[in-house]
Amino acid sequence: MFKKILIANRGEIACRIMRTAREMGIKTVAVCSEADTRALHVEMADETVMIGPPVAAESYLNVANIMNAIKQTRADAVHPGYGFLSENASFAKALKKAGIAFIGPGPKAITVMGDKIESKKVAIKAGINTVPGDGGALSSADEAVKVARKIGYPVMLKASAGGGGKGMRIARNDAECRDGLKRASSEAETAFGDGRVFVEKYIEHPRHIEIQILADSAGNTVYLGERECSIQRRHQKVIEEAPSPFLDSDTRRAMGTQAVALAKAVGYTSAGTVEFIVDQDKNFYFLEMNTRLQVEHPVTEKITGLDLVEWMIRIAAGESLTFGQDDVQLNGWAMEARVYAENPLRNFMPSTGRLTAYRPPLEDESLRVDTGVCEGGEISIFYDPMIAKVISYGATRELARARMSVALDEFHIRGVQHNIGFLAALMGHPRFAEGRLSTDFIAEEYPDGFHAQDLMPDDPKLLICVAACVHRAYQERASMISGQIQGRQRVVADDWVVLMHGGKYDVSVTLRDGGYDLSLKSGSVAIQSDWKIGEALFQGDIEGRRFCIQVERVGIAYRLTHAGAEADALVMNARTAELQALMPVKVAPDTSKFLLSPMPGLLVSLSVGPGQEVKFGEELAVVEAMKMENVLRAEQDGVVAAVRAKAGESLTVDQVILEFE
Repeated sequence: MFKKILIANRGEIACRIMRTAREMGIKTVAVCSEADTRALHVEMADETVMIGPPVAAESYLNVANIMNAIKQTRADAVHPGYGFLSENASFAKALKKAGIAFIGPGPKAITVMGDKIESKKVAIKAGINTVPGDGGALSSADEAVKVARKIGYPVMLKASAGGGGKGMRIARNDAECRDGLKRASSEAETAFGDGRVFVEKYIEHPRHIEIQILADSAGNTVYLGERECSIQRRHQKVIEEAPSPFLDSDTRRAMGTQAVALAKAVGYTSAGTVEFIVDQDKNFYFLEMNTRLQVEHPVTEKITGLDLVEWMIRIAAGESLTFGQDDVQLNGWAMEARVYAENPLRNFMPSTGRLTAYRPPLEDESLRVDTGVCEGGEISIFYDPMIAKVISYGATRELARARMSVALDEFHIRGVQHNIGFLAALMGHPRFAEGRLSTDFIAEEYPDGFHAQDLMPDDPKLLICVAACVHRAYQERASMISGQIQGRQRVVADDWVVLMHGGKYDVSVTLRDGGYDLSLKSGSVAIQSDWKIGEALFQGDIEGRRFCIQVERVGIAYRLTHAGAEADALVMNARTAELQALMPVKVAPDTSKFLLSPMPGLLVSLSVGPGQEVKFGEELAVVEAMKMENVLRAEQDGVVAAVRAKAGESLTVDQVILEFE
């Protein structure tokens, strides 16, 4: 067994690998860029080597610097995690030449399966179901249109070396095909150094279901069930679960058998994932093979009881699998939600900054949190904006879903915008609860984007009651302080008016041992809670149901967050509420004459200049943030008055790029 493993990665996956290595008694080496010197994975490792500047191309993707780190620390194996060099055959070859074990498949499998064009050819030869398509790299926009017309719209333009949703565009006509080729190729060149793009038929309303495999060097290959990854946004997975609520045992067996056949066709070893798209009739087609550990691997670990990282290490060390296909059992249900630093209410624009507060939910047998950050850490513009992965487990899908909902309520993050509200809304969506999924789920359910009204609770009673309880506690403290100063106890009123989301609610609240008694127009409510002022989470029991609400003072209001909903509640007496209704409302400034950067990032290009007329929908600029290109388009017809930023400039949120007449 290895004595020391260098993890050629960062963030949550580096931390996750270190946990298993530590349990196996193996020392670990972290590598870090200048931006990550205080990162959590650096703190966890036994040794650390700084490998370059913040830009990934000069640090985490710099093979020479990582090879020097291996030599310096005398590590005898390298785990690449996912992303970065995890599917880089040249890196695997360099390690092999240096006598260092690569904890992953061999260079041949990485090369063939990492190239979507070549992998499709291998799949066809191995008898695997494949999506109709030309399969060849496109040389021009004209060729892309020609091939797309032959296949029939809609089509998917895909980067040959792509992954993680990068370098992918759906085209439904010639114009979208030309633009999609340009965007997919540019994005792929930036992310993978390979701008080749091919085109294939886009399957309408598909499910994205993948098969996890394990293979050793002795020729033993097994599949570990499937993962449903259909909840996606811009081809990036948001929520995953295992097993799939759609598959039956026969389809699962057929998909697993084909996944194993593909692995054997390329002499695959280690953990790997074969991805399929599945139509509404359970017809399945090979999508790609990821020759690495997947982000969503924890859900498979929860239902199989296997540690995939441990088996990757053991296989790389020459050990054989100690179980066969008949020994693989799928028990219970697991879900994973990816927590990102992004603002769902601003078209999911990435958010950067320091985590001024970070408190994940407590882990137990039904909950796991994989993260690479801690309070005080920074989310930078240089890397993927993932903050953490929340993994829930239950005997049934409904129990796993309910556990996830509670965990999201308990996840307290401040300092950056995040998508927890969006995740909670998905968990509570009736269609998700029923398991009626497809990769179009988010686009279909939120066709105009995700908005504040999508977070509104159907019944605001719980938020109203908690706002009143919190206010009552603050009043009680003020009364005690006043009483100490004046030598007597001041009487505190119990009757309040709660103003929230445009509504006005009368409520009376009284403190008692172990909680609060409340009276509303709809009746009496008793809340059990030991919440104290200063605690971020108001946890308690209402009508026999456990709940958790995040509480924060914002001026004179109480900001309450629960089940994805966020509400600012004002609690006051009746007379003050009457006066509050007379207060003028501040009008937001008019920014319609400006094109503002919706995120921090790099201004890749400008498509217009001063004096130029623009039409609605026309491309104005391209901003790259966290490895994704975002096209900014005109929201109305107009004329450019001035250009306020230059291509190649780093932008801040709401920085002016263009001014219109």
